[in-house]
This record gives sequence, structure tokens and C-alpha cells, in this order.
Amino acid sequence: MAGTTPPDPANVRIITTLGHVDHGKTTLMDALLAANNIISSKMAGKLRYLDSREDEMERGITMESSAVSLKFQVMDAIPMKTYIINMIDTPGHVDFSTEVSTASRLCDGALVLVDVVEGVCTQTIAVLRQAWQDNLRPVLVINKFDRLITELKLAPIEAYHHLARLIEQVNVVMGEFFAGERMEDDLRWREERDRRLAAKKDKYADEGEAAANDDDTFKEKDDEDIYFAPERGNVVFASAIDGWGFRVGKFAQLYSAKLGFKEVNLRRVLWGDFYLDPKTKRVISYKHLRGRVLKPLFVHFVLENIWAVYDAVVINPNAEKVAKIVSALNLAISPRDLRSKDSRQLLSLIFNQWLSLSTCIIQSVIDIVPSPPAAQAVRLPRMLYPNVFAPDANVAAYVSKMFAVPRKEFPENKVRRLTAEELRMRGKAARGAREEPAVDKLEHVPIPEMPEDSSIASGALNEADDEVIMGFARLYSGTIRVGTRIYCVLPKYDTTIPPYHPTNANNIVAAHVDGLYVMMGRELHPVDSVRAGNTFAIRGLEGKVWRSATLCAPGEAGVLLDSSPQQDQECLINLGGTNRMIPPIVRVALEPENPVDMPRLVAGLALLAQADPCVETFQQQSGEHVILTAGELHLERCLKDLRERFARVGIQASKPIVPFRETAVKAPDMAHPKTPNAVRGTIKGASPHNLVTFTLRSAPLPEGILLFIQRNITTLRALLQERNASDQGRHEMQGDVLHTPSVTPEQFWDAFEENCKEAGGEWSDIVDRIWAFGPQSAGGCLLIDARKDAAPLSLKRHLMRDQVSGAHPKDSPSHSEHDFNGHVETGFQLATFQGPLCAEPVEGLAYFVESINVDGEGLQKEIVTGSVISAVRDACRSALLDWSPRLKLAMYSCDIQASTDVLGKVYGVVAKRRGRIVGEEMKEGTTHFTISALLPVVESFGFADVNLQRGAFDSYELLDQDPFWVPTTEEELEDLGEKADRSNVAKEYMDVVRERKGMFVDRKIVQFAEKQRTLKR
Repeated sequence: MAGTTPPDPANVRIITTLGHVDHGKTTLMDALLAANNIISSKMAGKLRYLDSREDEMERGITMESSAVSLKFQVMDAIPMKTYIINMIDTPGHVDFSTEVSTASRLCDGALVLVDVVEGVCTQTIAVLRQAWQDNLRPVLVINKFDRLITELKLAPIEAYHHLARLIEQVNVVMGEFFAGERMEDDLRWREERDRRLAAKKDKYADEGEAAANDDDTFKEKDDEDIYFAPERGNVVFASAIDGWGFRVGKFAQLYSAKLGFKEVNLRRVLWGDFYLDPKTKRVISYKHLRGRVLKPLFVHFVLENIWAVYDAVVINPNAEKVAKIVSALNLAISPRDLRSKDSRQLLSLIFNQWLSLSTCIIQSVIDIVPSPPAAQAVRLPRMLYPNVFAPDANVAAYVSKMFAVPRKEFPENKVRRLTAEELRMRGKAARGAREEPAVDKLEHVPIPEMPEDSSIASGALNEADDEVIMGFARLYSGTIRVGTRIYCVLPKYDTTIPPYHPTNANNIVAAHVDGLYVMMGRELHPVDSVRAGNTFAIRGLEGKVWRSATLCAPGEAGVLLDSSPQQDQECLINLGGTNRMIPPIVRVALEPENPVDMPRLVAGLALLAQADPCVETFQQQSGEHVILTAGELHLERCLKDLRERFARVGIQASKPIVPFRETAVKAPDMAHPKTPNAVRGTIKGASPHNLVTFTLRSAPLPEGILLFIQRNITTLRALLQERNASDQGRHEMQGDVLHTPSVTPEQFWDAFEENCKEAGGEWSDIVDRIWAFGPQSAGGCLLIDARKDAAPLSLKRHLMRDQVSGAHPKDSPSHSEHDFNGHVETGFQLATFQGPLCAEPVEGLAYFVESINVDGEGLQKEIVTGSVISAVRDACRSALLDWSPRLKLAMYSCDIQASTDVLGKVYGVVAKRRGRIVGEEMKEGTTHFTISALLPVVESFGFADVNLQRGAFDSYELLDQDPFWVPTTEEELEDLGEKADRSNVAKEYMDVVRERKGMFVDRKIVQFAEKQRTLKR
């Protein structure tokens, strides 16, 4: 792409590296960069060239995805072919999983790296799922092979069984994805078939005849192509740190002539339970062993040779053995290198010539990953242009994310180094100037000048520190050029309605292509044009594209100045938004150290939100500027970027704001009910002057009903959005856990009624009396109309009436006190959105409205609108406190890998942070344990510093401790004393949140008054 002649699209590949953290992705990229002479081969694996950030180098992990374009020539092909490999290196840490999502949308294939010792980890499953969803062609790279030899010290036969188990584990994950998709396809096919049969009933006598005439059958998909198998060439065994890797085809090529087998046949049997009969010299399967102890071909011809090299070079250094190995393999290694004391360097020299990692990876990418023309036919069926690689094709590019680049990093702003020829010309001109000082004679001397952009002028210095927002994109169709105009189609654009529709008007904008660049890790190389099938960076989208967009134009010439979206509607497509693998959970309030710098902080937050797709920034009603990040490590990176790049001011960050949930349970030691001679939870409320009086009763929801609501929150929101289109812009609560729904919107009410009947008692018939859900109209609380003097308000009936007649529920007739129905619901929503403990959302409670009485004569004299809402809100809060209140903690699900010698310390760390161990499993063949634990988010900060692997936000879990508990019984007073020296964890959490929100905190200022004394003067 950067050369003078554009590459053939059939010789282009676009791939990404995926894997768990510390599984060797960036080290693998170093080997490929060294093969392209970008870095020294001696520094490959040590330099980590694509980790260009300072904090990436300090921590030794990747935090931002980096792209690079490499050129490779295949010498065996006739004529010789040149391939362009566009590669994207992605982070493996769970906090930066959105970088994986944005990168995979641009690629056709993926290198999935798995540590041979650690095996399949949490992020391995996550990235495999991302590759499956984006229909990428994966290549499995089993990395850190040297650990089997030097660390675990396995024998070759033990290593073979370990590798077989590892490949089987990865294939199990792929099989689960296939089975899930197969079940969804089957369900969709059956629903479609039922619809067709229902439509045919008018033509045929009965359903049996209709089914008899319906010859459509479900087409089974073949799952053969989804699995990894070494004999198929989609598995690479590698050690990136030592610079070697191979596929079984490499050894099949080496041994085919020696053993007299065909290469194709040998490749098929080199992996698996196949053996070489020493007598007949024929390959046999395990069925013909007849009790003989033979080694599999893979052990005999592959592993034992690799073990021999490591033994002679690293484990038991032996110069004579090394010399024999070098001569036997016919390698060109100098005597000086053979005498080297650096065994790892000698090992790399041997393997680089024998089993080159870069050659193996590139060859597997060429063989397995399809070219852009072939991949787009499968991955993007919506792009129906006859030839997307023709020069006159419509331009279609997908911008997966925006990123910021300092203005001084652009090639045109860097000081260009003069070549030797230019230096000689300058010296010659200077000597001529001394000999003939006439000014007009010097005008004819061709003196090469420095570019104006690189001059050190005051204006340039002021602009050099600015950040420029650029788009990271892939071109799917046509050719894009610098200087042309394009349409930016934003993710909310609807292609089913015209561009001039009000919904689409704000989701399509025109932009000017100010620059196109090839990304080479930390450097940008400008180009005039980019052809389809390549990744690139584009300049000119700042202020028009927020995070992702589709770039469209009717042809290579771009959008004409007098053209409009209506005229170019045929070229407009929308390739969708970014899938966020984990929701941002860590919330922090920011303020500048100097209040004068507030405008710069606000501008910096806007830049950060555009440059990082996983960050959310907004201003709370209290005026605080808040940032939401995916985790603690992600937060550190964002604060560093704000201080050093985007805002460039001193910033003070609050302690992380962690979401809680409030609820109530039935406990044995509760106080007496607040309302005498009434059921617990009953509260009688009234507006001023008793113009409106009402009775509420609260009750904890049964666990089955609450779990059903939580699992189907998205279904409930879809139902409410159909009811009122204005609810679509409503924001979700912070810390919402969205599960995959178990029912469709059509099945919601029937399934909900079944769950209520299972709960029994007063819950069996509440479905038709549910007034509203809360908080935010869709949550884990219910408002139930239990009035006996009139027909109950029913959300279910209102929604069904809307579907039939299209009328809004507010248009339907109601009770005589209908003026206050909306106020009661509003008070319920406010009370459940901010509970009584620490103003956090409430879940798991039902509120029964038992009566509402209105003084009609008094209402004519006084307006009580706001006071009714406040009275209902306060009554709901008091009704919750009539039970035993509880806090629910947000929990992280963690996967911790540890060796046996530190297993006890891991348990101690988890217990100290009030977490609990869920499961423990020992990795077979290793000394490593995989521990599954649940850890409260509020206790997780600093957890990354103990070098454990934190997982994703999981759910909320009840903290079974009353925050208002004090010792009352004789036994409690005797054990704990009147002051209750035992710390109340729930009260600590509650007080911290109340203090942050500016609410009253019941805290003793003087803890031990009897210990104070007046000091002598």
C-alpha cells in the first residue's frame, strides 16, 4: 500500500493477535517485525516494539491495540509473490477487552495464542467468542513451548499428551459456540416454519395437509471446519521468546523424502495415535500395536529432536553435540557464535534457521486466512456491489475506533534529516557564498530547504503539543483518496428509511479527508490513496465521528460539493457499532487541582471519551465530572492520559465510586412493626392537611420472581419502549447487570405468571395487578395495586391494549382519583431509585397500594401535587426499613492462577478482602491451580498489585448484616459491650457512600471519652 504499485487484493491478509494477558502476543509480533528488518533479530522478544506507551513498558502488558503493515515475499511461488500482511496487536487484559472488539471488526483472521502451561483461561474463551461472533478464521498458536522443557521438565511423550489435552480443551470451547448457534438457528427455523404453516391453513384443509405439502427441512451445518487440528495446518507450535515455530507440515516436508512417504500422507499421520513399525517401516494405528510399546510419530520425529537441541544448548551444554546438530541440519552458523557463552542466543540462532517463527506464521496466515475479496463475500453479505475492488466501486470503510495522536508525531511536523547529498550541496553553496558574496548570484544555486512545517517557529511550537483525533479504519470497497469528501454514517443510522427522515438527519454528516496514513506501530506513513482490503488511519473526522462510523462515497472521486445524501442514497450502508464485552463499572469523580483549569479538564474529558471506546464521561446533577472505566488498570491509564495528553492539568480523583443495591429481608431479630395492629411493612401516609391519605405495604420478593425479572430486564425494557417511544433515550442505571433474556417479549407475561404461581400465596395472582416496575420503570421492584374498591391498574392490560388499538395508557379511563395515580407511581420510582440507606437503587421489594382516599372539597382550595409524590416516596422508604434492611455488593468473578507454594497466600488475600472461593482445579500435568473466586468490587482496588488476574463484573450479592444493628440482648451486651467493638461492615460501607453524597452520617466524633485527659502545662 505504501509502495508505488498497489498490491493485488488476493495477496493481502488482515489479521489480529488474540489471547489472554501474558500469553506472548507482543513478543510474537516482535519476531515478525524482525523478519521485516524493522527491528534487530537479537532484540526480538526483548524490545516489545509495539508497546510504545511508557506505562506499557513499566507493567509489561499491552494497553492499546497497535497496527503494522508488513511485506513478505514467497520465494517458492512462480512467479514470486509479494504479500502484504496488515496486523493488529491487541491487549489481553480484561480491562481493555473493548480494544479486542474494535480490532476484530476490521480483520479477516486471528492468531489465537494460548500459553502451553496455563492453558485455556478466561480471556482465551472471551477472545474465541469474539472471533466466532465476527466470523474470523482463527489459527491456534500454542506458545511458550520451551516451558514444557525447561520449567515443567516433561518427557517428550508426556508433552505430547499435554498438547493433545490442550487442543481438545480449545476445541471444546469452539464446540460450545457451535452448539449454541445451532440451537438458535433451529429455534428460528421452527418459528418461521410455524408462520408458514399458519399462512397455508387458508389454502389447505387442515394443518396435517399443510405440513404434508411443506417440503422444507432444517439444513444441518457441518462443524468439521470449526475445530483445530494440527494435520489441517491451523495449529502452530511455537516459542516466541526463542524465535521458533512449526506446523506438522514442516516436518512432513523434511521426512517425506527420507522415509519414502508422500508429503500429503505423512502430514495426515504425523499428529495423532500413529506409530512407525520398526520391522515393516510402515505407519500403523493404535489398533495394530498388539501390546508393543511404540512412540507416536509426533514424539519420535518432532519432539525428541527439539528436546535434543534444548538439552545440548541450554540444559546440559555440550559443544560437540551442538556441532553435530548444526552439521546434521545443514545450518550456517559461524564458529564464533558456536563458542558463545550466551546459550539463549545460540538457541535462537539454531532455531531461526531451522524452524523460523516468522516463516511459519506468515505461511499459515496465507494458507488459512482468506484474502479480503474472499472474506468479504462471507462476512459482509450486505455489500452487494458487483466488484468491490474495482476502481469505480462505491467507497465503504468501517471506522472501528477513534484515537489521539500528538500533532508533533505527524511525519510532516517532524524535523527531516538531510541526506548526504543535500549536506554536500549546502556546503558547496556556503563555500560559494564566501567567495562571491553577491546576493543575486546565490538565487540560482539550488539549495534544498527545510520544509516549512518543520521550522521551529513560535506558532509551530504552540501547535506541536496539540492532540489530533484520527480514525482507525478498514476499507471494504473502492478506493479512498486524500482531498475527497465522504459521508460519515453514524451507528444509529437506519438504512430502511430515507436519509432525509428526522431520525437519520442527525446520523449522517459529510467530512473532508485531510490525510491517509499507513500505521507502522508507533509511526505513521502518509499515502495519497488506499485500496480496498487494507487498514489505515484517516484524518479529518474530528468533531464529526464520535467513536465508530461507516464511511461512504459514490466512487473514487468522493462526494461532489453540490450533492446531497438523497442523491447518493445507494452508496449509504451502516456496518454497525462496537460490541462492548464488559460494561464499565469503576466510577471516579474528577476535579482540577486549580479551579481555573476546569474548562481544560472538560475539553480533555471530551477528547478522552472519543479516543477510548470503553470510557464514558458525563456530568452528574451535583455538578461533578465523572468518568466510568472498565477496571482499575484502565482507570490508571485514563488518568495518565488526561494529565499528560488531553487536559495537561493537575487532576484530583476521588476514591472509586462503586455501585450498591439496597434491599430488605425477613430476619428473626427485627423490631416491632411501625404500624401497630397491622401487617409488617404497612405504612399509612398522607399529604399536608390530610387531603390525600393512602396505605402502603412492602414485602420482600420471592427469590424466583426476582431472578426472573433480573434475567429479563432487557425484554421488559423492549416492551416499555414499544409502549412509549420517548423511553428509548432513557439511561440505564450505573452497575446494571444485563443477562441474556430467557423469554421473548411475546412470552414475558405468561412466563412471569408461571413464576408467580410457583411462589404461591399472595404472589400467585399479582400479574394482572402490577402497576409498574422500578426503578427507572424496569427493575427489581414491583408496585402492585391491591385496592379492593375498584378495578386495579394493570400494566399488562395497558400494554396489550396499546398493541391492539395503538392508544396510550394515559388516554384510557381510570379511577375517580386518577389525578393521583401518576403521582403515586412517580413517588414509587423516586423511592426505589434512591433507597433509605445510602440513596442507592432498591431491588427485591414489592409495594402494595392498599388504599387511596381523597378529600374532594379540600382539593378545590389547595394544590397538593408535589406533596403527594414526597409523601409516597417517604412512605416507601419507611416501609423498607420496617423489615431488616440489607446492602447488596457488586461482585467481581475472578480467575486466579497460582502455584502450590503460594496457594495459601492466595486464600489469605481473598479472605482479607471479604471474597469467597467458588472453585479450585489443578491443571493436569502442571503444578498450577486455577481458583475461581467472587470478590466485592469495593474491596478489589489494589488487587491488581498482588499480581492476580481479576475477572469481569459478575452480579450483586447480599451482605447479610444489618447496618443498624446494635447489641440488645444480655448475651450480646456481655460479649461486645454497649459500644459494640466489633466493626459493622455494612454500616462502614453505608457511611462511606452517605459521606460521599453529602448525607448525614451518624458517627461518634469522640470514640473513647474516658481515655482523654488534660495534659500538664
